[in-house]
Amino acid sequence: MKQSNIELDNNTILVTGAAGFIGSNLVKRLMHDYPSAYIVGVDNMNAYYDVTLKENRLGELINMADHNQFKFYKNSIANKEFIDNLFASHKFDVVVNLAAQAGVRYSIKNPDAYIESNILGFYNILEACRHSYDKGRQGVRHLIYASSSSVYGNNEKVPYSTEDNDDHPISLYAATKKSDELLAHAYSKLYNIPSTGLRFFTVYGPAGRPDMAYFHFTDKLVKGEVIKIFNYGNCKRDFTYIDDIIEGVIRVLKSAPERKSGEDGLPLAPYAIYNIGNNQPENLLDFVTILQEELVRAKVLPADYDFEAHKQFVAMQPGDVPVTCADITTLEEDFGFHPSTPLREGLRRFAEWYKLYR
Repeated sequence: MKQSNIELDNNTILVTGAAGFIGSNLVKRLMHDYPSAYIVGVDNMNAYYDVTLKENRLGELINMADHNQFKFYKNSIANKEFIDNLFASHKFDVVVNLAAQAGVRYSIKNPDAYIESNILGFYNILEACRHSYDKGRQGVRHLIYASSSSVYGNNEKVPYSTEDNDDHPISLYAATKKSDELLAHAYSKLYNIPSTGLRFFTVYGPAGRPDMAYFHFTDKLVKGEVIKIFNYGNCKRDFTYIDDIIEGVIRVLKSAPERKSGEDGLPLAPYAIYNIGNNQPENLLDFVTILQEELVRAKVLPADYDFEAHKQFVAMQPGDVPVTCADITTLEEDFGFHPSTPLREGLRRFAEWYKLYR
């Protein structure tokens, strides 16, 4: 087990993508567990999906924050001047970069958004972390950033291990996330920046992203529209509940990779990569069945809803993969972490939230 080497209380923490699904839940947990931490949130509030949902998440954070506990900036990490000024103003101890353009399919339609946010934006974060050490300052003690299970491409070995070859991404989104890992490693080596990448696996839960299958399917069914089940239902996904994800992030956040020097006197990259998933892939058809049952139970849909009439089985989409499954052995060994939320329980909480939200 790794020992914690960062106390989050009384530290200044930057969370980019703070109005996003994972970001907002992380800020909420940090404010609850570490009341003396000062948290700065950044989000550009773009219209990739319903901005109202982002505004609601952000409003909840602002309402629960004590005075001087949370400050929010609406801006883009791709704006270098803004990022440089932000770091100069706040002297961050910990940086959690979750801001990114998400979505495999959207990257085919709008590649510019991925280069701007995922490449240029992350570069700006890395440069700001680098210069946080200028003039002998302590600077950023740990950079945590979001990667993705998509980096594994069509890896035939299951479960996916961080030791597997991941040099053949099959979407631009995946390519940008792999690029982030490479950039982070280079900056860790060159400038001794302790950094940890987290490869997230299919995160779901209340107030999640509307483009994710469970949310998208629900919206379609409520409207009486047909849901498309890709690869004719022959898919498995490592669905990971949001609370489990946040627990993993918090544990990693408190343990920065150690700074060490090599025989040449230069830094050995203080760098780590972890899968963060459920390690229990679910068949897509089983997932759809459980979702249906929980939507009926929550009275989102009537008990006599004709689900079969609202399903269409179609071929795999470009950029998608048939199976995702996380090998989380190193996460368990280093942090004693293992997800604990069953799929039905997670979808039940989502259905109950959806009933109130919609």
